[in-house]
Amino acid sequence: MRILSVIPPMTQLNTPYPSTAYLTGFLRSRGFDAVQEDLALALVLKLFSVAGLREVRTCIDAMPEAARSANVNAFHDRFDRYLATIDPVLAFLQGRDATLAHRICGRAFLPEGSRFTSLDVYVDDDGGDPLAWAFGALGLQDRARHLATLYLNDLADVLRDAVDPRFEFVRYAESLAQSQPTFDPLAEALEAPLNLVDRTLHDLTLDAVRRHAPTLVLVSVPFPGAVYAAFRIAQSIKAHDPTIVTALGGGFVNTELRELSDPRVFDHFDFVTLDAGERPLLALLDHLAGKRSSQRLVRTFLRPAGESVVRFADMGEPDIAFAEVGTPTWDGLPLDRYLSLLDMLNPMHRLWSDGRWNKLTVAHGCYWKKCSFCDVSLDYISRYDGASAATLVDRIESIVQETGQTGFHFVDEAAPPKALKALAAELQRRQTSISWWGNIRFEKTFSPELCQQLADSGCIAISGGLEVASDRLLNLMKKGVSVEQVARVTRAFSDAGILVHAYLMYGFPTQTVQDTVDALEYVRQLFENGCIQSGFFHRFACTVHSPVGQDPAAYGVTLEPLPPVSFAKNDVGFHDPTGTDHDTLGFALKKALYNYMHGIGLEEDVRQWFDMPVPRTTVHKHRIARALR
Repeated sequence: MRILSVIPPMTQLNTPYPSTAYLTGFLRSRGFDAVQEDLALALVLKLFSVAGLREVRTCIDAMPEAARSANVNAFHDRFDRYLATIDPVLAFLQGRDATLAHRICGRAFLPEGSRFTSLDVYVDDDGGDPLAWAFGALGLQDRARHLATLYLNDLADVLRDAVDPRFEFVRYAESLAQSQPTFDPLAEALEAPLNLVDRTLHDLTLDAVRRHAPTLVLVSVPFPGAVYAAFRIAQSIKAHDPTIVTALGGGFVNTELRELSDPRVFDHFDFVTLDAGERPLLALLDHLAGKRSSQRLVRTFLRPAGESVVRFADMGEPDIAFAEVGTPTWDGLPLDRYLSLLDMLNPMHRLWSDGRWNKLTVAHGCYWKKCSFCDVSLDYISRYDGASAATLVDRIESIVQETGQTGFHFVDEAAPPKALKALAAELQRRQTSISWWGNIRFEKTFSPELCQQLADSGCIAISGGLEVASDRLLNLMKKGVSVEQVARVTRAFSDAGILVHAYLMYGFPTQTVQDTVDALEYVRQLFENGCIQSGFFHRFACTVHSPVGQDPAAYGVTLEPLPPVSFAKNDVGFHDPTGTDHDTLGFALKKALYNYMHGIGLEEDVRQWFDMPVPRTTVHKHRIARALR
């Protein structure tokens, strides 16, 4: 039996999403013939090529002129320039032609569409270099990568306007799946005639199937923005050879499809598995080999032959221990063809899209698992399971030997400080040189001495949830930290030379305008005192799997009723009696944060960022400085 694991469009373009690497490594460790394909990268490279752009122009030529957008007309008018530059730009972004940076930065090589207008806001009063503030005098490669990324975004806009209005590099057709109570929107989309994107993905899918001749195809869907393409892949496989078994899993399934009952899903996928995939997969392989019945599967939805209803089978067998899941492998993935993009100039966000990182977990689940906004009831949070530092470094060294890359992104919800300390000590003991970054909780265990040890072991950046910088709300969230504690911990990381990024939240239940203004003042002081260098505000969303969603009364809110669900269920609306206009406040918060990251406005009253009257902050202007002393 040959097993093919597939990454569907869209996930990331700079590095493989790690699910197939984990599954392939695990299956090979158990003696199975396992291979993998990244169809997300393959689709982009096919569409954004000389041949692909010619097909886009053919689609444009078939459009009525009145239906063409300004982006489409600009592309059509400068088609020869796009055709001449697309291959060199991709080679540059793949790291195969670094000297092209000089021509790109000259601003005469690339055709520049509407995405380049964003640079206008950076021109200084003297008409100087618009990117000097971001890259300085010597950042040639970074500057060129940012311009090349804008160029690709221009082309994505053309593809969206002329071929597929749902196309995105990350959130492709996301609205068809995210919290959709029924399968109807996806079913309708899957019945529509194939467009250029669909046809390209269809051809790539069949090419992979012909090359690998799999018996079983595993499609891992981490986000709603990969669901539509996952179903198109399965649709193509079933039309080509209905005897090939298809199975669906991944983060989206584990979160949103826990109440799946629509039988139409199983026109495309034979099985849908929940949570950590190793144990359900072993049970499924036993079933396909005739060694166990379908009733003895583990955490698996199916539609039995001859039936029209969905069944759920779960033998309740224990999961594979994290220490025994094996080492992920990237064998079979084209590591030299990933695109190192630089779309966001936020110093932490660029790590997500810039560079080829080996993604690895320090442990399974979260050791804290108390935060009231988090999906703490789900397996990927609630079941904590670690491995020894020796095992982790064995995996790291094996991956470096295989990939030739020494950069690691630890993708834990929150990497445990005890495990990180042991990992750092083992890396130093073996003199294993890597660069790594990941997510943590800002807890007091991260002393200045530990932060320095992590830096010495290769830590270059950390991110953590400050959420709402308010002690009242942090207690309500059960974060287990205070604002002053966060200040001391983040400063310790910064003093060790580690970039610190804070995840920030607004719109949490019972959050008032005063809370929001005070939180922004805390954030201003954290930047002013060199505690954090990067941050991002996101709007609180209530999910059915979080403590807020499961006990809204404890947080002073009431939930809006959900419609009957047969497909996806996650986000749930709620009513907050405080009645705060969080949408208006959110714009000001993001504007302030953007400026703080560039050292602008740190001496100003935080009220200046708001377009409406807001109360004066109640936070003393030296609160963080005093906490640090």
